[in-house]
Amino acid sequence: MVRRRQLHHGARWHEDPAAAPRRHPHAARRGLVVTRGPGPDPRLPADAELAARLVRGAGELAHRMRADGLSAQAKTSVSDVVTAADHAAERLVVDTLATERPEDGVLGEEGSAREGRSGRTWVIDPVDGTYNFVAGLDWWCSAIALTDGDRLVLGAVHHPATGRTLVGGPDLPTTVDGVPLEPLVDRPLAQSCLTTYLHPPYLDHEVGRAFRRMAGRAATLRMLGSGSMDAVAVAEGRLHVVCQHSVPPWDELPGAALVLGAGGVTRRVEAAGVTWYAAGAPTAVAEVARALVG
Repeated sequence: MVRRRQLHHGARWHEDPAAAPRRHPHAARRGLVVTRGPGPDPRLPADAELAARLVRGAGELAHRMRADGLSAQAKTSVSDVVTAADHAAERLVVDTLATERPEDGVLGEEGSAREGRSGRTWVIDPVDGTYNFVAGLDWWCSAIALTDGDRLVLGAVHHPATGRTLVGGPDLPTTVDGVPLEPLVDRPLAQSCLTTYLHPPYLDHEVGRAFRRMAGRAATLRMLGSGSMDAVAVAEGRLHVVCQHSVPPWDELPGAALVLGAGGVTRRVEAAGVTWYAAGAPTAVAEVARALVG
């Protein structure tokens, strides 16, 4: 059952400035050190409403296009694919922002990039979990995050298979269709379900050794194929901690915001020559970090 809750204060999020190996050409400036803002931002309710509307529109468009039939093209590998729905959904979001927030910047997974004048940037993943999307599976979503300078403002995710939309952030308690979640229950990694992913070529690599140290300390393990959906499950308390290496901003920030808004923590860790992102129950995240560095 999804946990509902009373409103509470958000948590802090700190990110090292190290960049992921494979990134959008305009993603370098998205290395963030994000903390709580100086106080409630009067724009936050409007931002949250817009974010929910954007991901709902993108997700519904992609869902309709999949129903009509799609083909996929490989980007960097057979598991890293893109479809016309990815591009169309991103264009819908970008066009809406150009009309409603012309001063804001955009950064999209499928190539959209615009420097804004407001200092704010919308980070877009039109279809997160495209391999699942193409395969006819339901574990995919549309996701977005809003940053203001070096501050993470909020994230939003729409899950077309269930019609649910989540919005939350460091100063915005996470909601599902407007209903607040209960705060995350803290727990150790040994009592946690870890959701993660590792490309098979890394299994015999230094990265794979760090991964095994971390994964071997969890109660159980899941690889589901959508980082933002994994973070949704963590925010809702269905899973307990998410961790992956070399995560680009569109795969990290929306889910990180939701976990923070549910009372969890996020962390970046340098280990095995790459940067790892973890989010979830505070004790489990701390133990993930220790396991990664050995």
